Amino acid sequence: MLPHRLKEARLQKGISQQKLGILAGIDEATASARMNQYERGIHVPDFELVCRLAKILGVPSCFFYTLEDELAVLVVAWYQQKPD
Repeated sequence: MLPHRLKEARLQKGISQQKLGILAGIDEATASARMNQYERGIHVPDFELVCRLAKILGVPSCFFYTLEDELAVLVVAWYQQKPD
């Protein structure tokens, strides 16, 4: 997972690290610290957690693994246009 993609999606959604962590099922006492470590690339969340984060943030899970910025923008645009 690319750490900057997680931070980008979280800021776009306008939620704190702690709130995102709690919504993703991380214990309230450690949610902020763990999300900070993921965003800085100190630790890498497992794929199951990445999928939960993607759902909360409204992006496809592949967004977090897309190297090219232009492709990441297209992936999110496509995802947001598809019917539920």
